[in-house]
Amino acid sequence: MKILCYGSLNVDHVYGVDHFVRGGETIPSLSRELFCGGKGLNQSVALARAGGEVYHAGKVGADGGMLLDRLRQNGVNVDHVSVSADLPTGHAVIQVDAKGQNCIIVCAGANGSITEQEMDEVLSHFGQGDILLLQNEINGIGTLMRKAYGRGMQIALNPSPIDRKLASLEELRYVTWFILNEVEGCELTGQREGAEICSALLQKYPRARVVLTLGKKGCLYRDGEKTAAHGIYDVPVVDTTAAGDTFTGYFLAGVTDGLPVERILELASKASSLAVSRRGAADSIPARAEVEACALALLG
Repeated sequence: MKILCYGSLNVDHVYGVDHFVRGGETIPSLSRELFCGGKGLNQSVALARAGGEVYHAGKVGADGGMLLDRLRQNGVNVDHVSVSADLPTGHAVIQVDAKGQNCIIVCAGANGSITEQEMDEVLSHFGQGDILLLQNEINGIGTLMRKAYGRGMQIALNPSPIDRKLASLEELRYVTWFILNEVEGCELTGQREGAEICSALLQKYPRARVVLTLGKKGCLYRDGEKTAAHGIYDVPVVDTTAAGDTFTGYFLAGVTDGLPVERILELASKASSLAVSRRGAADSIPARAEVEACALALLG
């Protein structure tokens, strides 16, 4: 079973700040660092570090070489990444405050210029039973879901960053796994509590499987037959930028390994806890051996 992550490739400009800048305010940056990022890249790296067979598809500008190098260094196949002749690589401006929380502005760049012809060429290399992982930082999400479903692929959607256009897509009925947080779940369902979000999604998409992260309340899994939950771990929070991407990658790697969902939630929760204790996005994602070996205190 192959995993195709069709997603964004960004250069992250990360600024350490005392607090998030407010309207009309100018504040000094305490630090500035450059990282390889984009939700697509982060999730591909997480999948690879968790042991998955990962192929990345997407688009960069002529300035995107370091992103492809980073993927290759982590064992991700990048044969399906194209290069735009006109647009620069996508980038993000990220503020990280003293508590480790982040605030992000994303510029799509080449990520927003993927053509239908490029999609068809990429998907021709995948088929029955393979997994397509999508986020919401590239164009053509609905088209990709429809085409992948027609090829018999399973679709995993991390609907982040959420917007009304994504929430209204008819192609959401093709999704096998919704991997999302409370904010995204509320946008898709109008519900605010974890159990109600899961119930509403399953009522609308009864064949789907819902994986909901709940911040300090841990995570929740629901499908038509099974419910499982897992708590959080006691770690110092340094930077939350790639926490959700790490969780997503480790969850799907666990699926391809055929692990029980309870074990998958444990590994994904440990991996994301280790990620938030470090700075950066892709650089903060732990390797599978480290996750397997770590002993963290479970809080709830």
